[in-house]
Amino acid sequence: MLIDVDRIPEEGLKISKDFEFFSEDLIEENAVFLKPVHVEATVKKLSEELLIQGKITTRLNFVCCRCLTPFEFPVDSRFDLVYLPEELEVAKEQLEQDDMDRLFFYKRHVDMKEVILEQLNLTFPMRTLCSQGCQGICPVCGKLIEEGKCSCTAKESDLRLEKLKIFLRDKS
Repeated sequence: MLIDVDRIPEEGLKISKDFEFFSEDLIEENAVFLKPVHVEATVKKLSEELLIQGKITTRLNFVCCRCLTPFEFPVDSRFDLVYLPEELEVAKEQLEQDDMDRLFFYKRHVDMKEVILEQLNLTFPMRTLCSQGCQGICPVCGKLIEEGKCSCTAKESDLRLEKLKIFLRDKS
């Protein structure tokens, strides 16, 4: 959905739309959409700046990175963005802190689908966990630790001593 900056009415543009994305578009590899991404947004032009405020709602299916169990992840996120025209973008060799918050639109257009996808990806947690208390699986047999202890004994070794073990083994 391309928005022509010059055609935005003075009172702003209201958007209420469902967006369809492919799971491959997401930064989370094992994520699957359970329902379309719904967006409620307003786009306003303030002199040369473009103000985009909105809310994203959807439901995704993730896989827990500890126990490998699928779980639902609801998204209900708000965003507030300010875009500047490309003419105001100054080529610099090194970015400063203030430059990190600046967004630019090019050729007098903003692609709302890209904006929504970026904001959706920013809502994802660093590690997808089914719950904060998830203990994962046994590294030997793969049984869920939450279901009870297994009879496996994991041989733990100090990683700092691995080189010494290799050295002593090769010396013999």
